[in-house]
Amino acid sequence: MKTTALNAETLFEEINNNKIAYRTFGNGTPLFFVNRFRGIMDTWDPLFLDSLAEKNTIILFDYPGIGSSEGELPLDILEVAKTVPALADHLGIQKFNVLGWSYGGLVTQAVTFQNQDRVLKTVLIGTNPPGENAIPIEPVFFEHALKPVNDLNDEYYLFFEPASEKSRQAAKESHERIGQRLDRSLIPSTPEIFQRYFAGSAPFKEDQQNFLGAYQTLQTPVLVISGDHDISFATENWFPLLKNAPTMQHLILNDAGHGPQHQYPELTAGYINFFL
Repeated sequence: MKTTALNAETLFEEINNNKIAYRTFGNGTPLFFVNRFRGIMDTWDPLFLDSLAEKNTIILFDYPGIGSSEGELPLDILEVAKTVPALADHLGIQKFNVLGWSYGGLVTQAVTFQNQDRVLKTVLIGTNPPGENAIPIEPVFFEHALKPVNDLNDEYYLFFEPASEKSRQAAKESHERIGQRLDRSLIPSTPEIFQRYFAGSAPFKEDQQNFLGAYQTLQTPVLVISGDHDISFATENWFPLLKNAPTMQHLILNDAGHGPQHQYPELTAGYINFFL
């Protein structure tokens, strides 16, 4: 039987004294997936994953203390980022691609800049560049994102474009695909864990490592994918950087929100496969 997102076995690896949960399937160059705020392995759309697995070896994992992994989520994204190369080491992988969504896009940028000799290409979805960004998170994000349990109505606002019937229909379809395997009890749901995510993002905004400036000399190709109306990480925040990041491309999908890869799973996977 072919291994897919819906039947891939959950495995565990001891990393930094924590048992980290991960899955791997597909064929091709290793591609690590780095989760969003409150995201776990099963909050990715399986159609998106399987479309990418046709040309890449997919590696999903849960952060320390999140989902099925043991430990505690670090209070600094730079520390969270160390999970990726450590897991790669345990899997015997020297070079790899990395893809991050939302909070995971911040983590992924840290992975890229801290491992320039190992990261081949980087994909950033629904996220923002380092440093302070001109357009803040919209209040509607907090109205929906911080509920202990999110439902489909919350997802309309958090990941899609609720004003668009096309986007709302795509949300329903993606929600149903994800629900085939998702155990919602594993999704982080307490204010204490939420604060660990927010605290971890603070050093990235301070950008003491000057990642923003480092884009000028970065050799790693970077693909940024955004929805045209992202309430969490405004698409427009990338615009000032684009002329100062020679290896970056920016793709904006119409009528879409924070999760364009779930609204257009096969289209987005096609763009990513071509880029990779």
